[in-house]
Amino acid sequence: MAERAIMKGNEALAEAAIREGCRFFSGYPITPQTEILEYLSWRMDEVGGTLIQTEDELTGLHMAMGASIAGGRVLSTSSGPGFALFHEGLSYLTGFDVPAVIVDVQRAGNACGDIGASQGDYEEVVHGGGNGDSQFIVLTPGSVQEQVDMVAEAYELAEKYQNPTIILSDAILGQMMEGIVLPDMKEHDIDALDIPAIIRPLDENLSNPKRYYSPPLIGLNAYAEIWKNKWDIIRETEQQWENVQVADADVVCVAYGISSRVCKEAVKKARAKGIKLGLIRLKTAWPFPVKAFEEVNPDVKGYLSVEMNIKGQVVPDIKLAIKCAKPVYGYFSIVDVHDSDKVIELAESIIAGTAEEV
Repeated sequence: MAERAIMKGNEALAEAAIREGCRFFSGYPITPQTEILEYLSWRMDEVGGTLIQTEDELTGLHMAMGASIAGGRVLSTSSGPGFALFHEGLSYLTGFDVPAVIVDVQRAGNACGDIGASQGDYEEVVHGGGNGDSQFIVLTPGSVQEQVDMVAEAYELAEKYQNPTIILSDAILGQMMEGIVLPDMKEHDIDALDIPAIIRPLDENLSNPKRYYSPPLIGLNAYAEIWKNKWDIIRETEQQWENVQVADADVVCVAYGISSRVCKEAVKKARAKGIKLGLIRLKTAWPFPVKAFEEVNPDVKGYLSVEMNIKGQVVPDIKLAIKCAKPVYGYFSIVDVHDSDKVIELAESIIAGTAEEV
């Protein structure tokens, strides 16, 4: 039965994966997500699963791909520097329609960067992450409980669309402890999935030379059309968001993850002062929740993108969603979490017409 617990975000996510039937993990330790690997190093053994600490992230994701092809629910996790090494594997997962759940617990800076919190992998995960036309479903939890809940959702989406699904977390959500409700234990049954025979693992012995995994040999142009159609369906049907008091807002914050929690506090404090501030919280980064903006006050004075990076990586998606009909402003920082009072101060400057657009 469902169980209540107080757990660190990384460990809660790992336990949720076990309870959703994940029996294979391969990956490499990197701060701030190492607790996922550490937790699974003993927990996976308890449920008869397999954990492999690989020599690098590249190998880790390719091993997970093989286990998924064999019919298992798999998990591989990393942070920014390691996620950069996932690109080849992500392209193969997309190109061969292989379901997998990948977690990026973001940290600050380029290259090795810093172990502090950041949301600097948004562009890479949402608009990059592999050569060609690779595209991934990207979920953005805003609490430890939501990390737990989104594990189940990630597996369901990955299997429904035969597409890799990424949970885009951050160092603070990974390290913080909160009260949660864990799901019941489940066992994965691939035979219960309604998926095409061409992308089902064969049951023959491994020595059978016909045991392989390949997309239909119909030509790249034809198969690219299949991918496009699939992604069009995802884009239309899988957008997720939470709107907070946007119907009458003069300024609407747009945020995800830990930044959205600061914005929720800012909305509450601003409303108490008579300032009409609202929030669009992204629960999916891809598909980007364009429909959320349809609920916003048509006379809104502007949008404030609150992100833990220095480029404003979500800003282009906001501008596309609103077709540049309203100005977009930014509050960007890395390592340090945003200040709710600063959010309110910026909102007031937007209302006054003194803020600078990005």
